[in-house]
Amino acid sequence: MKTVQQIAREIVAREGGFVNDPDDPGGATNFGVTIHTMRSLGLDLDRDGSVSISDVRALTREQAVDIFVRHYFEKPLIALLPDPLHASVFDMYVNAGGNAVRILQRMLNEMGHDLAVDGVLGPKSIAAAQAAYLSAPDHLVDAYGIARRNYYFRIADRRAASRKYARTRSGHKGGWIRRAEEFISAKYHLTEQQFQQRVATWV
Repeated sequence: MKTVQQIAREIVAREGGFVNDPDDPGGATNFGVTIHTMRSLGLDLDRDGSVSISDVRALTREQAVDIFVRHYFEKPLIALLPDPLHASVFDMYVNAGGNAVRILQRMLNEMGHDLAVDGVLGPKSIAAAQAAYLSAPDHLVDAYGIARRNYYFRIADRRAASRKYARTRSGHKGGWIRRAEEFISAKYHLTEQQFQQRVATWV
């Protein structure tokens, strides 16, 4: 089983370096850490009195790892979920914040649990996840990964500007979909034909 530090380093590698994409609501980002996160944490790295794009550029890989472990794994209590869920939920929390937990809560409700879909891992959500894992240890991680993939598709369905994250310019699986499928068993990956059918209505 990978340590949380190992998972965090893989997330940083997956996120890549500095990006400032106008179509990304997260704004300027470095190693997956957004300028909004840095402002909320008061990370004025150049000590000029404000957190700006220059601070995002100055962020180091190790600082990003530390931010992710403390604020995206420990603080939201992902550590209390079944161990096999850690990597996927942690990765999704970095990518989508509380929506990572909402995806899990909706999935658990579909499995018969009665949870508020509030994006917060409280005692009920944690207990439900533990119970669900005990009842379906070979399926829960795949089910969560598939739910992640569906979440990305739904965003792209609603927001045309986000489709470039789900489908490449050449028409194949984009970063969002490949990212979700990293945490899904190969037998549940979409074939090229299935992917094309799913995105056929996108302009």
